Amino acid sequence: MNYYFTYFIAAIGLFSFSAFFALFGVYAERKISAFIQDRLGPTETGKYGSLQTLADILKMLQKELIVPAAADKWLFMLAPAVIFIAVYLGFAALPWAPGLIPSKTNIGLYYIFAIISIETLGILMAGWGSNNKYSILGAMRSAAQIISYEIPAGFAIISVVMIAQTLDLQVISAQQGILAAEKIKFAGFWDVSQIGGLFSWNVFRAPHLLIAFVIYFIASLAESNRAPFDIPEAESELVAGFHTEFTGIRFALVFLAEYSMMFLVSMIAVILFLGAWNTPLPNIGGVKLATWTTGVAWGILWVVIKTLGLVGVQMWIRWTLPRLRVDQLMNLCWKVLTPVAFACMLISGVWRLWLM
Repeated sequence: MNYYFTYFIAAIGLFSFSAFFALFGVYAERKISAFIQDRLGPTETGKYGSLQTLADILKMLQKELIVPAAADKWLFMLAPAVIFIAVYLGFAALPWAPGLIPSKTNIGLYYIFAIISIETLGILMAGWGSNNKYSILGAMRSAAQIISYEIPAGFAIISVVMIAQTLDLQVISAQQGILAAEKIKFAGFWDVSQIGGLFSWNVFRAPHLLIAFVIYFIASLAESNRAPFDIPEAESELVAGFHTEFTGIRFALVFLAEYSMMFLVSMIAVILFLGAWNTPLPNIGGVKLATWTTGVAWGILWVVIKTLGLVGVQMWIRWTLPRLRVDQLMNLCWKVLTPVAFACMLISGVWRLWLM
């Protein structure tokens, strides 16, 4: 009985975190975009406009839930829930600190990418169920984009898995700091097992993993339908893409899924490449910075800071780069990212055999 209660609390906690982050993320994006474009952003509702997103969600909760007359009602109504739940369930296997993980499984990485792929099904349901040409075009673009960019993302992830020799995200996390059970070598040569800090992060354990990280990050933007890969909801062409017909809380669920996905893919990048919950501070002689800043509370802090840093970069890119054409998007995926990611995977195999 206690197990069920614990799982219930974890589920409520993750949902609350997703909702809070979406509110914070929308506000942060408005302020960041305003800064980049030399504007003020929200200013009126609350101090510095801080209550604007709360006002927006209260407004959405009161809006009428309109179902188009020609829509497939069941598909239309279920789509937002499928999109959000697929992303939300991905958080279950993410480690937040040493010994702190909602659901410990030795195939956590495999589980996450299996479950979030269901989001594509929800997007297709939204497009087809709306019975709207803009929606179905947006849904088909999204399916083609997400499925395509899963290939280089998958190769980049396998590059890390071949080095780590496990799919358990908590084990991958522990391998990147002073709690590692095996030797950690910076760039394959310098033993940093007792030093820790950023020197022991996967992105520095082998030079090609830095390239794999960049490939994964670019692919994660496409997986999240974020600019410059936001052709599924290109407002200049498709009104709003697959969610054109959604109103009220259904529209809010789609946005909640988008911002949750931003945090999810960024946190996966942090866990695989940027040391997870391990501190960036190394042990320097008698000054044991890594030892002092490793623990449950510190772990949560480092994960959140690193992940929010990557989310900030996602927002920065959105308001800086123009949207790619669909042919440019596919060329980048199949002719650039996929071959390079495949090469990284092959190098990982050689690196594991000869230098570890």
